[in-house]
Amino acid sequence: MITINTLQKFFGKKKAITIDSYAIRRGEMLGLVGNNGAGKTTLFRLILDLLKADSGEVTINDIDVSKSEEWKTITGAFIDDSFLIDYLTPEEYFYFIGKMYGLKKEEVNERLAPFERFMSGEVIGQKKFIRNFSAGNKQKIGIISAMLHKPQLLILDEPFNFLDPSSQSIIKNLLRKYNEETGATILISSHNLNHTVDICPRIALLEHGMIIRDIANKNNSAEKELEKYFNIEDEETSDTTIPVDNPDGDTKLLPDNNAES
Repeated sequence: MITINTLQKFFGKKKAITIDSYAIRRGEMLGLVGNNGAGKTTLFRLILDLLKADSGEVTINDIDVSKSEEWKTITGAFIDDSFLIDYLTPEEYFYFIGKMYGLKKEEVNERLAPFERFMSGEVIGQKKFIRNFSAGNKQKIGIISAMLHKPQLLILDEPFNFLDPSSQSIIKNLLRKYNEETGATILISSHNLNHTVDICPRIALLEHGMIIRDIANKNNSAEKELEKYFNIEDEETSDTTIPVDNPDGDTKLLPDNNAES
């Protein structure tokens, strides 16, 4: 479904992404995890051709995303609020998205029905523009709009952000069901390890723009490995410490103030 080859992206002199080779198979649910600045959103933007790679390529169904737009008809994504048209009401926005994919209003209404519980009576029929909704309800609108045309590839960046626990549980179930019923490939990034491990049988761990681990997650088996990794990152200051000799004969680690953040 998705193939990444010799992909690199720089911001100035900083290398944001460097991935030699990585493949995501059709029908997989992949969770992308990593600390802030690891490159999760940048990678998603490269996959969606929202950023131009400095080298390498991303293909979706053997289509180079930078050279053709054919892949867009089978792809749905929500990265952030910039994907929304905030001067429309949710209904107007959903109908607009539907029209882009050849859906009539009646078809859009039918496809909104499974999301009724997720919307909690706070999205449809409110008679206000998207810009006046809470962050949580904007998140819901974005997720629903990405799924409205039933894409074969769904990409969601931090979909659990701003959602209350009930809505988080509902969207996890909706994503599982969608994957099972359609065989769609789903990519999710999240800071919440519990949610990611709950629904993704495969986990990619990013560090400094590189995929350093590709973890098979069977029955939440990845949870301990990920918790260990992030606890180590919290306790140690790898790459941001320097060894110094101690008069007592031990070696201590002190912060390297010149290290990049």
